[in-house]
Amino acid sequence: MKKTIRDYNLYDKKVIIRCDFNVPIANNVILDDNRIVASLDTIEYAINNGAKVILLSHLGRIKEASDLANNSLDLVAKRLEELLKRKVIFVDVTRGKKLEKAIKKMRVGSVVLIQNTRYEDLDGKKESSNDLELASYWASLGDIYINDAFGTSHRAHASNVGLASILPNGIGFLIEKEVNILERSINNPKRPFTVILGGAKVNDKIGVIENLVKIADYILIGGGMAYTFLVAKGLNVGKSLVDKENIDFCKKILDNYSSKIILPVDNLVANEINNSSMVRVAPSDNIQDMDIALDIGPKTVTLFNEYLMKSKTIIWNGPVGFSEIKNFSKGTKALCETLSKLDAITIIGGGDTASSVINLGYKDKFTHISTGGGATLELLEGKDLPGISIISNL
Repeated sequence: MKKTIRDYNLYDKKVIIRCDFNVPIANNVILDDNRIVASLDTIEYAINNGAKVILLSHLGRIKEASDLANNSLDLVAKRLEELLKRKVIFVDVTRGKKLEKAIKKMRVGSVVLIQNTRYEDLDGKKESSNDLELASYWASLGDIYINDAFGTSHRAHASNVGLASILPNGIGFLIEKEVNILERSINNPKRPFTVILGGAKVNDKIGVIENLVKIADYILIGGGMAYTFLVAKGLNVGKSLVDKENIDFCKKILDNYSSKIILPVDNLVANEINNSSMVRVAPSDNIQDMDIALDIGPKTVTLFNEYLMKSKTIIWNGPVGFSEIKNFSKGTKALCETLSKLDAITIIGGGDTASSVINLGYKDKFTHISTGGGATLELLEGKDLPGISIISNL
């Protein structure tokens, strides 16, 4: 069991908390503050226990100087201030005298947010390569390190693995909740245990399929990856997305676990990927050469529902259609509606799936919506997450 923020006396200590404030922003507006809200329990606990709270987070990717302005955490600081109902001091640099002065002036209960950790990637990827000098500098600013950024825990960065290797450390409430519910659902699920897998390519989910097909009772496959499986069955999928390099993998899975893998029996198809294209329903064994399959069809929704309604644990990773376009979000929305009414543990596996279900209006309808896409996938693959593995055990 990992140490948590509860295991430390925080009073008058400078507590560095690594959060995941990597939120979508457009036209200077935060489109979804779910990750900020998810961090509040840990931050408020530190404040209420007398800590001087120093927050770190990344935002977007920094590859060139022009990326800096578009990925500043200034908007996050303002939103966090509103949510905490207290002053958040935003320091627009990642190191130097300005930052050191701000931290020196901190009092019990004060909050400082440091600029985007990936600003340090502009010069040699110091954050993303877990540069020891950078980690040591950040560690010099604090007394205790708490990792609460589940979404980046599958990466070994200076702001998680680096800091945790230097300072007394623990995890926050968000990571504790994420790991507990995901590991419990995988290792000791209430059965039947059903997994819904969608998304674009089989290649992105090979490890997940290999691990979960041995554990789950059923795996319902939708999204672009379904059409690689249909090709593996010898069916024509027209111009639908096919991961050609993994057709043999799909054949092997179907040969060995045919009773567990449930594929679409019909699909919404079009000749173009847009809202104005003409859409029709095509059985999976009657997709035409010019068709692009972009969503599961009504009979597949009914088929999937038969498995979902008898399940007691459900994990969903990947939309089952091209849900960014309204015409092809029907399957994803139909499954949301089914899951929202079930007496079962329902877990949404972060990333695009979380965005889809939130945008469709189902934010509060599931047992848990993960804040991490890649981190969730690696847990589903049975991998250790370096940002959590480095944390001290009790």
